[in-house]
Amino acid sequence: MIEKHIDIRTEDGSMNSFVVFPEENGPHPVILFYMDAPGKREELHEMARRFAAVGYYVILPNLYYRRTHDFWLQERTESAMEVMFTHMNSLTRATTEVDTSALLQFADSQPEANAARIGAVGYCMSGPFVMWAAAAFPGRINSIASIHGAQMATGASDSPHLMAPKIMCESYFACAETDKWAPPADIQKLQDALKAAGTAHRIEWYPGVEHGFVFPRRTGIYNMAAAERHWERLFSLFSRTLR
Repeated sequence: MIEKHIDIRTEDGSMNSFVVFPEENGPHPVILFYMDAPGKREELHEMARRFAAVGYYVILPNLYYRRTHDFWLQERTESAMEVMFTHMNSLTRATTEVDTSALLQFADSQPEANAARIGAVGYCMSGPFVMWAAAAFPGRINSIASIHGAQMATGASDSPHLMAPKIMCESYFACAETDKWAPPADIQKLQDALKAAGTAHRIEWYPGVEHGFVFPRRTGIYNMAAAERHWERLFSLFSRTLR
């Protein structure tokens, strides 16, 4: 596979990103990989490689680039978590639209990328981001997936669940049974909104697991069986919608 560490220009600065794709048989469908709150790190690079290994051109940006180019949560100390949440809370629907626009323009310029076929996946804090991205660029994004997405239904005017009528693509939502960031009541609001909008979707509960269960280095939370189920669902979704 080919790997690159590159800077993608946005309206707000230089977004350092990890790009990985197969060496042969391109151009490849594109997956926009929106990171979780702990930041762009090797654990996510490994996950991006897994997508690439089955035929995708994967772009994993550092969404904190406006504040830092090198943050990732190495220890879950109180001070480190405070920094992480400060970075996380700086991201909004508006920043997501700026960043997604830049990612799409970048994909359009890459000969190895088939920018006519684009999927997006968001983990944890980025569950809302894929909803905002699909709502803002309905003609560009062919499918989205939110994996234990956080705050999917809020009281804000730009709550992810309120984006449902604007989302034209198929969507998948993997929900952990134990997740304070996405309680059943919020997911029910999300499901009701998607049904009312007539948006093609699947919401799946993963029993016996906690928020963050897909990450191999999340000691005590990672669940291999559930994580492999999430990979199966993602490969099925993207194979169906991006090929």
